[in-house]
Amino acid sequence: MKTLRNYILRESVMPFFLSLTVMTSVFLLGNLIRLTDMVINKGVGLGSVGKVFLYYIPFFLTYTLPISSLVAVILTFSRFSADNEILAIRANGIHLRRLLGPALIVGMILSLFAIILNIQVIPYAYQKQRELLKEMGTKNPTALLEAGTFINDFKDQVLFIYRIEGNRMYNVRIYQPQPDGKMTRTITAKEGEFTQVPGEDKIKLKLINGTSDEPDLENPSNFYKLRFNTFFKTLDLTAGGDKKVEKKPKGMTLKEVREKIKELETVGIDATPLTIEFHRKLAWSLSVLVFIMIGMPIAVVTHRREKTANIALALLCAATYYLLTLGCEALCVQKVTPIELTMWAPNIIGLIIAGILNYRLCVS
Repeated sequence: MKTLRNYILRESVMPFFLSLTVMTSVFLLGNLIRLTDMVINKGVGLGSVGKVFLYYIPFFLTYTLPISSLVAVILTFSRFSADNEILAIRANGIHLRRLLGPALIVGMILSLFAIILNIQVIPYAYQKQRELLKEMGTKNPTALLEAGTFINDFKDQVLFIYRIEGNRMYNVRIYQPQPDGKMTRTITAKEGEFTQVPGEDKIKLKLINGTSDEPDLENPSNFYKLRFNTFFKTLDLTAGGDKKVEKKPKGMTLKEVREKIKELETVGIDATPLTIEFHRKLAWSLSVLVFIMIGMPIAVVTHRREKTANIALALLCAATYYLLTLGCEALCVQKVTPIELTMWAPNIIGLIIAGILNYRLCVS
């Protein structure tokens, strides 16, 4: 049995690490274009961009580690089944249920690693990445400008730019929230240009063909629309002198999330997003075990040797799991179902399916 166990592990190692490397690289390449643009067009140092690139790796491992485990299990046992090695194992008096033990142990070890990854490594890497991006923005404010996202790095102002080409901007929106619940001031422009103020952490915007909300002198709480051909505005990154990067839920450990939940509940603030994040970190960590336990019987039953078909099957199973997870998160956000049960539903369903498939495989 020891020889068989070592043989199965040896056959699974190469597909696992190959799949993990390829899929993580694909995820990283998706962000390489943006980082390259920061180096070439925005003058950000290559060393700083390289650090940001490395901080992405732990975050992507959250997805690629479970999928790679599933791919490795399906490829290995599909080949065993197609080459009649499963039949040979049975012919030698070894029941298939004895293979579940090693698979369960490997799944638990990888899940333990995923737990450490999700509750310690990823929060650290995520927070360090945000701090590094903030530092890069302080040294080169134009690096903060990114098309298609809300930019809130400038004090008391939120920017949204639909398209950026060089130093040209198109369809610009600037929102300035007002105190005491007053209406938000909005500035829009069809086009614009931006330049960095030499020696200062500021960006000067030249907005072209747009409108600006201006206070009504008779009633300052109201605004009227002012059309302009050219409008100049300076954005100060360091206004207020606060450069500290506040932690977001993804940058918190489980302990910090739990403490933040208690803090919000004490003052009567809804902590649903943090509660969802708390259970998501744990549930996704144990998805490795679920994928391994469900992968083995599927591989044996399908009896396929083709690697492409097996990889497609693994990706289909993983996609189903993550889509189900997103649906459960949506239900939790809308408070339709209890968070504690709903966030664990994909794992529970997966384990039930794995239990049924493994039972049928072992009794057959």
